[in-house]
Amino acid sequence: MLLARYQHEFIEAGCDEAGRGCLAGPVFAAAVILPADFEHPLLNDSKQLNEDTRYLLREEIQRTALAWGVASCCNKEIDTINILNASFLAMHRAVDQLSIRPEYLIIDGNRFNKYGTTPHFCIVEGDAKYYSIAAASILAKTYRDDYMKLIAAEHPEYDWHSNKGYPTIKHRNMVLQNGHTPYHRLSFKVTEPQLKLKFEESL
Repeated sequence: MLLARYQHEFIEAGCDEAGRGCLAGPVFAAAVILPADFEHPLLNDSKQLNEDTRYLLREEIQRTALAWGVASCCNKEIDTINILNASFLAMHRAVDQLSIRPEYLIIDGNRFNKYGTTPHFCIVEGDAKYYSIAAASILAKTYRDDYMKLIAAEHPEYDWHSNKGYPTIKHRNMVLQNGHTPYHRLSFKVTEPQLKLKFEESL
């Protein structure tokens, strides 16, 4: 069972990102403020759920959340400031979208760039421990998938409608054969396409 809050004194938002390990496309992030008594039997880390369940949960999260926001950093920003800083910037932009100002942030992972003067706490595997982070993981993942499906029509040979920009064997082979598209992250190196990467588990 996930927990509703890390602390109970301040208005708390959970934050997570999606697409950090991809070769192409933006990194997306979301921030979610849930009711203090929120519970849901299916809500969990987005990587543990199938696509249909993620989209069903997205509708419920958006309907139930006190506030939610989704934002991104494009591949060119990723190449300029690196993927870690781009992930943090996308989270900052997602928090900016919230209609309620959070007084405390809980972040999935072990690092974060401070958001103004708002206190925060980093939680490793937080998307499997707290509902608000799990909800943020669902929104970030589904909105990023929507974007990748949209641009997949421009470059169908890279199979983004299926791999969502992650470094599958087919995707890496196509990059080695055809080169980069305007959506690829040039700072990400493509090598050894015969090897299965852990990022494929997040498709």
